[in-house]
Amino acid sequence: MAYDLVIKNGKVIDGSGLPGFHGDVAVSGGRIVEIGKVSGAARQTINAEGLVVSPGIIDNHTHYDAQVTWDPLCTYSCYHGITTVVMGNCSLAMAPAHKEDRANLAGVLSHVEAIPLEAIEAGVKWNWETIPEYLNALENNLGINVAALIGHSAVRRYVMGDDSQERHATDEEVTAMKAIVREGLEAGAVGVSFERNLRHFDWDGRLAPTNHASEEEIFAVAGVADEIGRGVIQFGGDRAISTRLAKASRRPVFYGNITQQATAPDKWRKQLTEAENLMRQGHRGYQFVMPRPGDLRYTLKTAQHFDAMPTWKNVMLLPLEQRKQVFRDPATRAKLHFEAVETPLNPDLAGDFTRRWDLQFLFKPALAKNEHLTGKSVADIAREQNKDVLDAFLDLALEENLETEFERREVNSDQAAMSALLTSPYTVIGQSDGGAHVVFRTDYSYSTYLFSHWVREKQIMSLEDAIRKLTFIPASLFGFADRGLVRQGMAADLMIFDPTTIAPLEPGVAQDLPGGAKRRKQLATGIEWTVVNGQVLIEHGQHTGALPGKVARPGAAL
Repeated sequence: MAYDLVIKNGKVIDGSGLPGFHGDVAVSGGRIVEIGKVSGAARQTINAEGLVVSPGIIDNHTHYDAQVTWDPLCTYSCYHGITTVVMGNCSLAMAPAHKEDRANLAGVLSHVEAIPLEAIEAGVKWNWETIPEYLNALENNLGINVAALIGHSAVRRYVMGDDSQERHATDEEVTAMKAIVREGLEAGAVGVSFERNLRHFDWDGRLAPTNHASEEEIFAVAGVADEIGRGVIQFGGDRAISTRLAKASRRPVFYGNITQQATAPDKWRKQLTEAENLMRQGHRGYQFVMPRPGDLRYTLKTAQHFDAMPTWKNVMLLPLEQRKQVFRDPATRAKLHFEAVETPLNPDLAGDFTRRWDLQFLFKPALAKNEHLTGKSVADIAREQNKDVLDAFLDLALEENLETEFERREVNSDQAAMSALLTSPYTVIGQSDGGAHVVFRTDYSYSTYLFSHWVREKQIMSLEDAIRKLTFIPASLFGFADRGLVRQGMAADLMIFDPTTIAPLEPGVAQDLPGGAKRRKQLATGIEWTVVNGQVLIEHGQHTGALPGKVARPGAAL
């Protein structure tokens, strides 16, 4: 009997961290059946001479909940070697959903994760209510594997309706939430997610439901994973609550991320020490590290990082034409100036704007007459124009109808800090938000950036260690028992790439969202083939047309 696929002459880096070796890999029935010298016939043979054969990458934090329903490839993650994505993060999900809940779930996801609402409204064809129905609806139309966390905000909305954004839950309501979470975990969800973030609200300015939950409710609902011995817990925001949750739970807990910040140069050290101490005590509390620099791009149509300041928050919720009028109003400008220029950064306020106008750069002007300002900081532009920094910022944005693209360069650029964070055994690499902030960010390229910048150029870790952190580590934490290693019997999720050329390409723009909305698009070079469940999904940067993905359910063979 012929193999389905044989990959010959490659260097196998198997995900364990052990040194790579030269050998062939044979695949049948979606699984790796032989490694070494393979001589049998195959329906398809790939010559991987000079290339690395590794497990496919598992992206642990993506927000593809809506997009996956119209885009089975979860573009553009799949072009960066990613074969499995985890969604349902930060309490946000598309199930469970009563019919009357649909608009609310779409609105919260849209506003919090900066996904065009018109794309969600045009693209999502609701044909589910419960979590099991949602997971089943995704099967048979996936390019890559998809795993889902249960979003506490969605569960809370399902049980409490509008009250979910107003008050604490009753004991009876908490019991109902626990039953829904149990049902979801037993159906194959990989865990449950929560959050405390006062900048996360819907288009009416109401906080996402999870923010109204008491600590007792959070612990009770999260405790279902402990009770049945299955699933992870993800908690964003309040580090004090999440630390207590990690200590109380016997499940892996992902709580927040660690970033090197120019505005708080010692913060990352304290957070890393906290993670080390927690795990040395035997608690499974993990924090994410994003390898890409924090070059967040934004316009004054969608910028969220001003939302911690009350006047800015109110203005940014206004319709665009009214927002432009208010930005021109001198009295409002005085209030905006007081908050964003005169008032110091509050380090204890989550998401507070940095006030570092020297770290806000003009990335792309909308008008050709302003091209000469490209790459300059707002502070430099203000000096050149002899203007106040806020006036320079708002005048430029208004002149360009709020289409001006700015860029924040505040985090994850210092080599010494990033070397310590990325190589630490107490951190997990990821949190790409691959399906979120699609107009300005392309952090789904974190894998190819890690390989090209930190491994090949800066040499802060070996290729074997980098692959282990992107494959076997997340597979182990999420309970994917047959993923993350190139070993006999494992699922054939594979990436075949050239380690000397792998890199993200320069971002561009695609107008491919439902409803015609635009987003940023970033492809990669150096990845020759991506294989999902034994079938070639991407070949030389092109989709083959195959849809071999499955819903990734922990402990289950896909």
